[in-house]
Amino acid sequence: MTNKTPPPKRAILLAVAAIFCFGIMDVAVKAVSPMTGTLPALWARYAGQMFIVLVLVAPRLRQVAHSAYPKLQITRSLLLMMATFFFFLALGQIGLAEATAVMAMNPLLITLGAALFLGEALGPRRIGAIAVALVGALIVIRPGTDVFQPAGLLPLVAAFCFASYTLITRRLGPDEDVWTSLFYTGLVGAVILTLILPFHMPTFNLTSIALLCLIGAVGTAGQLMLIHALSMAEAGLLAPFNYTGLIFAVIWGLVLFGEVPDAFTMLGALVIAGAGIYVWHRETRVA
Repeated sequence: MTNKTPPPKRAILLAVAAIFCFGIMDVAVKAVSPMTGTLPALWARYAGQMFIVLVLVAPRLRQVAHSAYPKLQITRSLLLMMATFFFFLALGQIGLAEATAVMAMNPLLITLGAALFLGEALGPRRIGAIAVALVGALIVIRPGTDVFQPAGLLPLVAAFCFASYTLITRRLGPDEDVWTSLFYTGLVGAVILTLILPFHMPTFNLTSIALLCLIGAVGTAGQLMLIHALSMAEAGLLAPFNYTGLIFAVIWGLVLFGEVPDAFTMLGALVIAGAGIYVWHRETRVA
């Protein structure tokens, strides 16, 4: 990735890389939840981010901590924490691919929300890509199957929270330092969860500690890349690429947890990938 790369393509690359990191985080959460429960995994996500950010920005901490939009920063941080909580809770009860498939509603919510609240364009290409990707997600979910048990609703709530977080992040855009946004995201979650954690303290071993550290590291990396992407491109443009998370989830579920995807799951993943590739081609080609 060079400085000559068109901004939309850089933003898309960063968004996909962020989704990949979040996929690794989800794998670690699914692996560690039976050992520690959901809350320690959630705490590791935000405490880890706070620690990494403090180390990296220590020389200019006062500057980074200053925000022109403190209320919006706190609101978006709370929304992301809730999205993470509901999704992590779902991972402890249903399959990785199934949870990610339900969560795949959020690109549709982001695109519609960006048009309604941010005044972003909602042209036929974007509408078409979102619609096709949504069809792919529905092929995977297949309404009426056991995905729609009560636990299957948790990632849907997470999708609404994450879409709202994304829209506020896009609203801040280039007006706010990405490190400031990362600082607030880690701070709010770390403070709240550190106060709660002592009441839900599990027994740790080396494996669970390693997984918790991994959650903090890749979660922070993904968050930084996503904030960068949203500062360079419209939320509606990036929304279809959230569906790549479903493809990653199918792969990790098969390789690491023995969750064998059926033919419908594979078909849906291919439809989603096709929609993302189409948007990539139409939005990044040089005229």
